[in-house]
Amino acid sequence: MRVKALILFLALGNFMLPCFTKQLLGVDCPGCGLQRSLLFLSKGEFVSAFLMYPAIYPMLALFTFLGVNKFFPIKYSNHITITLAVCTVGFILTNYILKFI
Repeated sequence: MRVKALILFLALGNFMLPCFTKQLLGVDCPGCGLQRSLLFLSKGEFVSAFLMYPAIYPMLALFTFLGVNKFFPIKYSNHITITLAVCTVGFILTNYILKFI
């Protein structure tokens, strides 16, 4: 049973969804590269994950903080959440703008 799960996990690259924005309009969307970046992270290729989608690490920090805060409330969680969200959006927009330069 575990061998089948491992084989399916390693074959996730075969099941990636295409970017519909890129197919329909011919331009990248702000989320292009996120799936491949997560796949690189799952394989332990951390530099490749960052190069594919630089916003992956601020996004992971945000979601990790939100998960931890759900079970262990933190005093200034609203300020930390807003800061992490602004950093994540900043990384996403910067990456998106730099794709067109």
